[in-house]
Amino acid sequence: MIPLFHWNTPELQSYLKKIDSRGSEPDPQIEKQVASIIAAVRTQGDIAVREFTRQFDGINLPSLRIDPAEVGELAAQVDPELRHVLRLAKENIRTFHERQMEETWEIEAADGVRLGQRISPLQSVGLYVPGGTAAYPSTVLMNALPAKIAGVPRIVVTTPRHQFRRNPVIAAVLEDLGLDEVYGIGGAQAVAALAYGTETVPKVNKIVGPGNIYVATAKRQVYGVVDIDMIAGPSEVVVVAEDSIDPDFVAADLMAQAEHDANACAIAIVLSKEFALSVQNSAACLIKNLSREKIVREALENCGALIICASWDQAAEAVNAVAPEHLELLMEEPEPFAAKIHSAGAIFFGPYSCEPVGDYFAGPNHVLPTSGAARFASPLGVYDFLKRTSLIKYTQAALQKNHAYIEKFAESEGLDAHAQSARVRFKKPNW
Repeated sequence: MIPLFHWNTPELQSYLKKIDSRGSEPDPQIEKQVASIIAAVRTQGDIAVREFTRQFDGINLPSLRIDPAEVGELAAQVDPELRHVLRLAKENIRTFHERQMEETWEIEAADGVRLGQRISPLQSVGLYVPGGTAAYPSTVLMNALPAKIAGVPRIVVTTPRHQFRRNPVIAAVLEDLGLDEVYGIGGAQAVAALAYGTETVPKVNKIVGPGNIYVATAKRQVYGVVDIDMIAGPSEVVVVAEDSIDPDFVAADLMAQAEHDANACAIAIVLSKEFALSVQNSAACLIKNLSREKIVREALENCGALIICASWDQAAEAVNAVAPEHLELLMEEPEPFAAKIHSAGAIFFGPYSCEPVGDYFAGPNHVLPTSGAARFASPLGVYDFLKRTSLIKYTQAALQKNHAYIEKFAESEGLDAHAQSARVRFKKPNW
């Protein structure tokens, strides 16, 4: 069911190339369709948003905005025990992210010069909450709480209207977060509305939150007009396991990732073929318990792998080659191995730090770089909702001392006006 590979073989290299390219090739037809949606919303505003909602979702919206009273009514339908769990998770996420807050600072140099950096929040953020058959309240918490901690004064939520009514747990999370500016629109038209603004939906500074291929494509196309969090997905996990670990742990963790969708990548890295085969056997048994068995099976067969390495150094090389979104180290002493890893979105230490702990409850953000982006990107955090402004306070004495150097530098770049700007403060320019 899960293919076996040995490290550094042509078959493995072919597999890694396939995994690395998932989601990286834009579909020209989707790109064209999304571009036309964005152009229409940009020029026609609410009229275009309503028309695309009718066309794609089959509903006529009486109002784009969802009444806060409706959010409260839906939230009241949620099981109190579940709401208690959501609130516990919220506090764990809050506690972790409060440590990420940055501070404004200044330093004093010679001649009265002061240099520094001012930290300020973005003024508005749009949070896209996807529809579909499943609701993901954890993702709402992971996106909204860092923005609130950063001090963003306006957080706008968009979500498909009909799915919102079917998933009251989302309303419960929004109510607990105090987010009451909610618009019942989804898809590329929602992204376009947030990026450019309409008569009803405000333009924002940044758009965050997951979505389908149309939403991801729209976010890519509006980047630069607004900031975005990242182009995420498909999801992935790499599980590095010692032979002493229960193979059921490994198999269960691979399947937990595989149930996201058929393109989810689930890889186990081990040191023996015997242990790899035992993981295969465990997966064959455990998969029968799953409601999403078909999706799990397809993901494991198409994007899963059991990679057999000859040493832990080789295993670390394999991990860094994948640069996984999630890395589980099912080892009794995982810290020495973790020190070898330079590219992973999140690292889970030991056999009891399974990836769902991070998805839901531990506190660190589960919005992580995928498809190898962990080589250069970081998890979503408070810092993503902050701006840094440089502060430069030069005195007359400082510029008197340094203006000749500045002029020399400017002249080397052929920028006479730059040189003159410094020179004019101490002697007449050469007209």
